[in-house]
Amino acid sequence: MIPVHNEERVLAESVRRLQAYLTSTFPYEFRITIADNASTDRTWEIAGDLAETLPEVRAVHLAEKGRGRALRHVWSASDADVVAYMDVDLSTDLLAFLPLVAPLISGHSDLAIGTRLSRGSTVARGPKREIISRAYNLLLRTTLAARFSDAQCGFKAARTVIVQPLLPAVKDESWFFDTELLLLAESNGLRIHEIPVDWVDDPDSRVDVLRTALDDLRGMWRVGVSMLKGGNAAPVRPRSAGAKPDPPLPGLKRQLPVFAVIGVVSTLAQLTLYLVLRMMLAPPLVANALSLLITAVANTAANRRFTFGVTGSAGVLRHQIEGGIAFLIGLTLSSGGLVLLRVLAPDASHAVELSTLIAANGLATLVRFLLLRAWVFHPRRVRPAGTPPAAPRNDLLREHTN
Repeated sequence: MIPVHNEERVLAESVRRLQAYLTSTFPYEFRITIADNASTDRTWEIAGDLAETLPEVRAVHLAEKGRGRALRHVWSASDADVVAYMDVDLSTDLLAFLPLVAPLISGHSDLAIGTRLSRGSTVARGPKREIISRAYNLLLRTTLAARFSDAQCGFKAARTVIVQPLLPAVKDESWFFDTELLLLAESNGLRIHEIPVDWVDDPDSRVDVLRTALDDLRGMWRVGVSMLKGGNAAPVRPRSAGAKPDPPLPGLKRQLPVFAVIGVVSTLAQLTLYLVLRMMLAPPLVANALSLLITAVANTAANRRFTFGVTGSAGVLRHQIEGGIAFLIGLTLSSGGLVLLRVLAPDASHAVELSTLIAANGLATLVRFLLLRAWVFHPRRVRPAGTPPAAPRNDLLREHTN
């Protein structure tokens, strides 16, 4: 499938090139579907001409925009064994197409994606897009525990019998569709195969980067809230060997009260340490950093044991390091609040300082809980004592062999 919107300039050349390549090299039966979503130029006319002249090409028209909407429409109705899509500019080298679908045809994996962020990839694009892409995928890994490396690469495939039951659970209709689908697949135990790709960015891309980034952040928040509520299950059974759905997140009704009690105790301890250090004439920022560091270590240990029920010595150091990310967030928020207070009210009393710390710590506490629940102590990352380690995964196909 090729989703298009106002692509009259490149559509005919790209489709003819793709059709010629598949006809001459691809060992399986194929069909190319052009999905025109609400184009206002000659795109739909050109798509119709291609469907009439090329036997493997068909075209569908949607009245509304949205890459996710187009993918959902075409994939839901497909009778193929494997469905795939790529961007109309063919930014990805077509040599990667067979390695993309091969693990799906063999049954080794359930979904497959191209990644521009592996060592084996060759990418030509500007620094702005490169930085945004890496920052976005890093955010997915740290906040939602994503294990795939490149959410938005326009080069993906899936086994139809697997992806069709997932589609109704994906809410987004635009660019976040890919990310939401992959997160849903991972949380249901599906195997996602990654292949490095050679990618040349289209200089004529009309994607609104800022608007897309904001939409992605809103989508991440929505999916994160859904994960916290345990609403990430889908009626799908993976065929991949050894794949099991993630265990559900424990209920908020049990975790929140315990986390709140530990948070109150930690906050009181941090404020007490802060006052003691201030009375010892320590500067505000130093007193805040030391008191927060000491209580953060104790807070992570207490939440590990009592909120999330993790016992034993396995993973203690990793949990403290990952919990340190929440510490840095808290330090940034509270220190930033103190700096702002000093700028706005240089003669503020200790009571005002404490009020500022309480407000900043409240926001930091919310962020900390989300990180601990959805990442640090997520059930799929915490192996109960006595259970064998998971089999190693070959998520990145570095060499395709027949």
